[in-house]
Amino acid sequence: MEMRVPAAVTGGCGCGVDGGGGCCRGGGKLADWEEGKDDEMKSVVVKGWTRMAQVVPLHDNASAEDDDDDDEEDDDEDDDDDDDEDDEEAAAPPYVMAVDDSSVDRAVITALLRRSKYRVTAVDSGKRALEILGSEPNVSMIITDYWMPEMTGYDLLKKIKESSELKQIPVVIMSSENVPTRISRCLEEGAEDFLLKPVRPADISRITSRMLQ
Repeated sequence: MEMRVPAAVTGGCGCGVDGGGGCCRGGGKLADWEEGKDDEMKSVVVKGWTRMAQVVPLHDNASAEDDDDDDEEDDDEDDDDDDDEDDEEAAAPPYVMAVDDSSVDRAVITALLRRSKYRVTAVDSGKRALEILGSEPNVSMIITDYWMPEMTGYDLLKKIKESSELKQIPVVIMSSENVPTRISRCLEEGAEDFLLKPVRPADISRITSRMLQ
């Protein structure tokens, strides 16, 4: 290890010996270096007396500072990447499932939802809806027709509310028939709302603002 002895200690050229006749420049003998107990300290022995001098290692401080700056830049880039990923996840639109055996009504409700910037999956039966929900339970809302073959919208509602994995999904029932007892039964079973066909843009805005915001 190359060592320097501060001028404040030596009072001379830095050899570790006082300038009073013992300095190496003055013709005196060179100082003998002995390792002390502390790795960062060395003792200078001159003419029977000892003076402690701190070893000053020769480091490339500029290089070390550059390395620190590079590490900080890398950390900042990683943080920016994480923020971008979080922003993308937060910006993903809600996912809505539309269930109706009528292709015309499916097209209408799908168009209204997509106009409001929602992702939509449209299916033609309650059975198909349950199959998809079994593999994709992350649906934000379900809008289903009441009258459908094999499984009515009311039956689909009951299946969803009986499932521990699906019961938290809001369900909205649609029907072209205004039957108060039917509407009450669906609401009592857990439906969030009951819409009369034809569904209007104002209906979609009302239910989505309440359930998806």
